Amino acid sequence: MSLPSSSAADLSLLAALAQASLKAGEVILRIRAEGITVNAKSDQSPVTAADLAAEELLHAELARILPGVPVIAEEAVAQGKGEALGTGEAPADAFLLVDPLDGTKEFIGASGEFTVNIGLVIGGVPAFGIVLAPAVARLYAGMTTAAGGAAFAAGLEPDAGLWTPIRCRPTPERGLVAVASRSHPDAGTEAILAELDVAERISCGSALKFGLVAEGRADIYPRLGTVCEWDVAAGHALVRAAGGSVCRPDGSPLPYGRTEAAYRVHGFIARGAAA
Repeated sequence: MSLPSSSAADLSLLAALAQASLKAGEVILRIRAEGITVNAKSDQSPVTAADLAAEELLHAELARILPGVPVIAEEAVAQGKGEALGTGEAPADAFLLVDPLDGTKEFIGASGEFTVNIGLVIGGVPAFGIVLAPAVARLYAGMTTAAGGAAFAAGLEPDAGLWTPIRCRPTPERGLVAVASRSHPDAGTEAILAELDVAERISCGSALKFGLVAEGRADIYPRLGTVCEWDVAAGHALVRAAGGSVCRPDGSPLPYGRTEAAYRVHGFIARGAAA
């Protein structure tokens, strides 16, 4: 397993992950233009040829970029083909969590708010994250290493030298900007938002919500419903790199690599920088 050991290598890895996401985004947009056929998985959630083709491409790309690092991807896990993370309570030190097409409902509909999510977890914490929204030409990339955190936004730009640095804004005590799911409302999220002094609420699909927090356009993104680790890891890495935080609703760290829990995450809150 080969992981970066210098700031130049870190940025090179981040750029390589971004390039993989851009290739997947091209596949997704091509299939969308050709026409979408929707099937149902065993849990009745939708899946399309774009999900499967993008995941196949990402498996190949990520195996080339980080050989030997396990790839835990949504569709493979749904088919019972998830890669092993180690034995017992000792998961692999580094692994990738991938959602090849986050926001399938948005992809099927008229919205462009769907993303390709790639998160690299090291030592139990998301360290590198890519969130790409190909239909709206928005790329987010973030990493936290020994040298500190760095987060970026760009169009469909593979050259990291042209990316724009971004940071979370300090969270105000009053007048918060909150972002919440467009397609998956839940009572717990509504209860949290009702307790806050929210001046503006943004509804958005997929992991784009993490991007809004990371670039200082939103202060808080609560999600109390159950999601999966591949829905969260890339955005977690991005917000963390931009100076914010992502944790459980009770403030404890989010665990990753929980094969015994089928990679389920029972709620989280993403926040901007501390005031």
